[in-house]
Amino acid sequence: MKCYIVGGSKGGVGKSMMSIGLIDYLTRLQEKEVILIETDTSNADVAKIYKSDTCVDIVPLVLDTADGWIELVNMLEKSKKDVVINTAARSIDSIEKYGSTLTNVLSELTLDLCSFWIINRQRDSLELLKMYSQNIPGTLHVVRNNYFGGSEKFDLYASSSLKKELSCRGETLDFPDLADRVADEIYSKRLSIPKALEEMPLGNRAELMRWRHVMWNMFNGVLLND
Repeated sequence: MKCYIVGGSKGGVGKSMMSIGLIDYLTRLQEKEVILIETDTSNADVAKIYKSDTCVDIVPLVLDTADGWIELVNMLEKSKKDVVINTAARSIDSIEKYGSTLTNVLSELTLDLCSFWIINRQRDSLELLKMYSQNIPGTLHVVRNNYFGGSEKFDLYASSSLKKELSCRGETLDFPDLADRVADEIYSKRLSIPKALEEMPLGNRAELMRWRHVMWNMFNGVLLND
């Protein structure tokens, strides 16, 4: 079983869109059923978007307390499906306090843990990445959100010692930018990608198909043989 953690800890860095893209990749291209553990209970956009999707089971879970992490471990022990955990903003505090509740029993869970940590171009984004990498083991892919500019603009990350340190744990990926008018419609109308491709005007659908193709290729590079 695979457990995918989508993080970034900061609000507005792109975690929700990353989770939407990952769920779309797993359920549509890999044709899997997944469990979405939605920990962003104050702004549960991803859960609302996929609430009617028969390929996605949604479990709201607060990970601000020890009880939440205990419940997470118990859920993973019983799960027969791949799990996507969409983390809340500023989740790093609870990860530092309680993350060992999960990591100490990974061998018993026989769980493959894979994190996608999405960054922008600011220094605090790298500081949060470093704290996360020190608390959660397993594969860790660092994802540059191209909404904030192309890969060449992430010079702070490119020149950091952290990039070299994490190169043995995963890849550096580029998450494609989606036109604002399309992303805004997905959020405002609570549309999954398949629903959006049915309901949006042709031009919007063309942009979404372009974005989806690039996004699927990104995931293929690291998840194709999972």
